Amino acid sequence: MKIAFIGQKGIPVRFGGVERHVEELASEIAKSGHEVFVYVRNNYTDKNLKEYKGVKLIHLPSIATKNLDAISHTFLASVHALFQNYDVVHYQAIGPSLLSWIIKFFKRKTLLIATFHCQDYYHKKWSWFAQKALKLGEWMICNVPDKTITVSNSLAQYAKDKYGIDPEIIFNGTRTEKAISDKFLAKWNLKKGQYVIFVGRLVKHKGAHHLIEAFKKLDMESKISNNFKLVIVGDGFYTDDYVHELKDSARNNENIIFTGSLTGEELNGIFANAGLFVQPSETEGLSISLLEAMSYVFRRIWM
Repeated sequence: MKIAFIGQKGIPVRFGGVERHVEELASEIAKSGHEVFVYVRNNYTDKNLKEYKGVKLIHLPSIATKNLDAISHTFLASVHALFQNYDVVHYQAIGPSLLSWIIKFFKRKTLLIATFHCQDYYHKKWSWFAQKALKLGEWMICNVPDKTITVSNSLAQYAKDKYGIDPEIIFNGTRTEKAISDKFLAKWNLKKGQYVIFVGRLVKHKGAHHLIEAFKKLDMESKISNNFKLVIVGDGFYTDDYVHELKDSARNNENIIFTGSLTGEELNGIFANAGLFVQPSETEGLSISLLEAMSYVFRRIWM
């Protein structure tokens, strides 16, 4: 079959739970022999990369602003998909699913699937107009596709109660990494077990500011050791003002470290050697960062 994914920023993943979800799912489907296509944004995925892990990458531009990046790219991807011979089109999240009707209306023989990851309109970065659009996208994701998928029981129950549908529940997952190294710790002057980590995009609803304030208070009250550190792993995405706010809050505190986005062995090493993982998010679907953190706990106990 020919299967296309629409709505994600792109792959390979640099940051983002939806992007991790799509990378893992698309690459596994490609391994099984299907022809898989992922639409990627030029401001996320290297323009020179045409294929990744057997998945064909379709590069399209977008209007690179907070409010228009996702929807403009999704529109172009949806129109492009009309002229392809896809058997399945799979939309990601409620925002992009606002345009899933394009496939449903013009390509009736194409199987349309959408995954409901999170109630994104609760995120503080959105204006009232964007929140209204996201709520309409939620209605679309629960009424337009041939099948709606949710990533958690709570989202499934919500969709059932509000829209009277019976969605398929497919939980997010993560891999248990086998090769773990502590060679990257020295780069950040970290010691095994002597730091707490936050991993996620630096957007307000992820709550990094709550964690920084809590850490500073504990430090001020001498309730943590002098060499214990807080490691913030991640970058902003159209949230420069918030990132500056976080760094200003942590200014002059050498125990608060911003690493930027990390991937591969470096991220694995930072995760595996942490003493504590904290997720202060105000809203989530089923966080892949949380699942990754749990996988390292599992590894310590059983492997």
